[in-house]
Amino acid sequence: MNRLTTQGSCTSHTSTSDAGPAVRRYAGKVDLDEVFVTDWRPVDDLACTATVLWPRHHAFYTPSPDRYTLLLFTESVRQVLAVTSSLGLGVPAGHRMGWERLVTNVTPGLLTTGADPATVELDVRHEPFTRRGSGLARLTARIRATRDGRTLGTAFVRYTAYPPALYDRLRGEHADARAAFARALPPGPPVHPSLVGRTDPRDVVLAEDTTPLGSHAGGDWTLRTDTGHPVLFDHPHDHVPGMVLLEAADQAFRACAAPERVEPIEFDTTFSRYVEFDRPCRITAGEAETSSGRRQQVVTGLQDGATVFSTRIGGLVEHRPVLIPRQRRRVIAGNRSS
Repeated sequence: MNRLTTQGSCTSHTSTSDAGPAVRRYAGKVDLDEVFVTDWRPVDDLACTATVLWPRHHAFYTPSPDRYTLLLFTESVRQVLAVTSSLGLGVPAGHRMGWERLVTNVTPGLLTTGADPATVELDVRHEPFTRRGSGLARLTARIRATRDGRTLGTAFVRYTAYPPALYDRLRGEHADARAAFARALPPGPPVHPSLVGRTDPRDVVLAEDTTPLGSHAGGDWTLRTDTGHPVLFDHPHDHVPGMVLLEAADQAFRACAAPERVEPIEFDTTFSRYVEFDRPCRITAGEAETSSGRRQQVVTGLQDGATVFSTRIGGLVEHRPVLIPRQRRRVIAGNRSS
């Protein structure tokens, strides 16, 4: 079954004396200012500790100036695994890292921003693994993140390292990233940023679903892939990256809760298929469960009638209403009265 690849690439084992420049080189970002990993230190053959540095403010990952987000933590996990699988596990150069299952959660009280950048330590342990004759390796990692000695979050990641030849064969006509970018559908009109916790329309990854299957009931959208976005797409990809899909799930979760405001604190996601740029991808949200100030909801991506990913999101309901545009306010009122 196809899996979703992340943005990292791999190299052979490198000692800690070489780690400084290599950390930034293997985090999977062209813009080195977007690399949060600053260091890594091996513990044994399967475990290491990595350091990430979160800026006081990030143009995309801190839409609220007073706190960091679950997505920033998840992107940090992605970068750390790209670095440590490359430098610590001896995965050969050029391998593509593909997520299959991703579970992340954070402690809300430790996400506050401060006067200085935040230093977060991530302890990473992989389960024992073997490489197949093709060079493919299936990996499982468990991560615990701490800030000032307290547990900020945890992650469980099951992923695969694909050799270049196998990956290209698996992707077939879609393997060329630049060609995939060139075929990308133009992004549809974004939903209002306030509905999804954003202020800049360019940061919105949801458009109203205008496909025949769209319910127009506030729980269906079309994925927007603005390949010119400087953070989500800082280099060409052959398919829509996992972080973009998680951002879409996050925004759908927030939009469904409006006019209540919610803050996601946990993802449990399964990636089933690649999401192609040249065909519409529907984002649909199921019924929400709310209890004791917490909200849970399943958000699913569908392309060509098949599920491409599904994530259960948990979050906290906040006592601050979302300022909803008048037109959207009428839609929500109509949905709730039907």
